Amino acid sequence: MSTAHDTPHDATAPRRPIDVWFAHYSGDHQNTANQAIHVLCVPAILWSVIALLWCIPSPGSWFGPGFWAGAAMFAAWAFYYRASRPLGFGMLAVFVLMGWLTRWLHGALGTTQLLYLAIAVFVVAWIGQFIGHSKLFEGKRPSFLTDLRYLLIGPVWVLSKLYRKLGWSY
Repeated sequence: MSTAHDTPHDATAPRRPIDVWFAHYSGDHQNTANQAIHVLCVPAILWSVIALLWCIPSPGSWFGPGFWAGAAMFAAWAFYYRASRPLGFGMLAVFVLMGWLTRWLHGALGTTQLLYLAIAVFVVAWIGQFIGHSKLFEGKRPSFLTDLRYLLIGPVWVLSKLYRKLGWSY
């Protein structure tokens, strides 16, 4: 079971903003089942948002499919890179992989079917998130209900769990 201070740090060192974000986010995610749900559902939600943005039409302009998704991924990446360079590079890899997957799916399925798939994944993953936060598991409301920026923290928090398993610092 993780603690509210899920991120290892030196007590004498100044806390970085990312450590403060993670400490609060981890405090709202103590239940191991809820954490497991988040490890599955947060990346699914992230991908579905990328796919939904990929489907935004831009007729009559030089913007092609994926422009809005790329712009959003770049803005999110800049946030992550500023918070932690190692996590920023990790999220860059995540965004590249999700962008390639979405581009491939768009080519294989077309815009309409990709849109339907993204909506289905989005809805199912959010249902999973709310089940994880229900009284059955966590019993606490999701962090983003206190501050919308936690919608950005979720994906990098999941990535930080992988970094810790691999023994990587951030």
